[in-house]
Amino acid sequence: MHTKILKINRDAFSQSELHEAAGIIRNGGLVAFPTETVYGLGGNAFDPEAASRIYAAKGRPGDNPLIVHIADMDGLKEIVAQVPESAATLAARFWPGPMTLVMKKKSIVPERTTGGLDTVAVRMPVHPVAAALIRECGLPIAAPSANRSGRPSTTTAQHCIEDLDGIIPMIIDSGAVDIGLESTIVDCTGDIPVLLRPGGITLEMLRDAVGRVDIDPAITGPVDAGVKPRAPGMKYRHYAPEAELTIVTGSPERVQAKISELAEAARSGGKRVGIIATEESRDAYHDCDLKVMGLRSDESTVAHNLFAILREYDDDGVDVIYSEGFNDSGIGRAIMNRLRKAAGYRILEV
Repeated sequence: MHTKILKINRDAFSQSELHEAAGIIRNGGLVAFPTETVYGLGGNAFDPEAASRIYAAKGRPGDNPLIVHIADMDGLKEIVAQVPESAATLAARFWPGPMTLVMKKKSIVPERTTGGLDTVAVRMPVHPVAAALIRECGLPIAAPSANRSGRPSTTTAQHCIEDLDGIIPMIIDSGAVDIGLESTIVDCTGDIPVLLRPGGITLEMLRDAVGRVDIDPAITGPVDAGVKPRAPGMKYRHYAPEAELTIVTGSPERVQAKISELAEAARSGGKRVGIIATEESRDAYHDCDLKVMGLRSDESTVAHNLFAILREYDDDGVDVIYSEGFNDSGIGRAIMNRLRKAAGYRILEV
């Protein structure tokens, strides 16, 4: 299959530029497109065959639900049985934006889209190209991240090309995404909202909006193999580079010393070593493939660069990677969630 690359200027485009892409989706095909979080692999949310094509293109397990993207609140009423009070409050505060809400679905949404669940994960992206594409389609778009399952998520069209060229009909290129981590997911089906996946909308922001919000244990640890995931990214290993990744946590001084020690031992064993650091600590490391994620004082810069750096290490061919850890608060909670999964929960506390 030939994959067409459609370049769209996110700051100056017309709806008509998305006509072909929307036609592909309406006819059951798949299109990779930009959102503010990561690039998504989109198909008709009402078409179970389109959902099957998404799972096949990604190599994604069939019980891993897809997120349904809408353009407005009318779209929400079309796919959910009811909007709980907590969901209405969160939507009013954070939509459009990088937040996904889990609610009971209507029968119009096939279980193939929801991974067999009676709930549906919904979000309203703020990215202008994503919003315009949904409107041009005239239907909601089911879209996980546009990467091969298990690999780091895609934050540029080039990443999509690396994983999906020749597999899907079209990739929309609108440059790098804004946030770089997938959306925050909140389960609103119970009396108390539950954070299922941290993201750009932080736990602190959620609690400021609705009060109590619980945290699902899957955020910090692995899920048992027999458990059915309630939202994308909860159960399976994700975001993983080809090299073995280890996260080192503790005080900055101890972390830097331990990573340097581990790196030296690995080099002595003939291994190529990668180290993930921040601007504040970059001078602590030597004789390695060093990549700086961003500023520890501004962790949004770390979130923005994380997946791109993990992909760069695949290109570099390193054998092992050591990464500094981050605090489990604010956007740091989302960064650590992705790093833990990428490392297969290989964490060293010092």
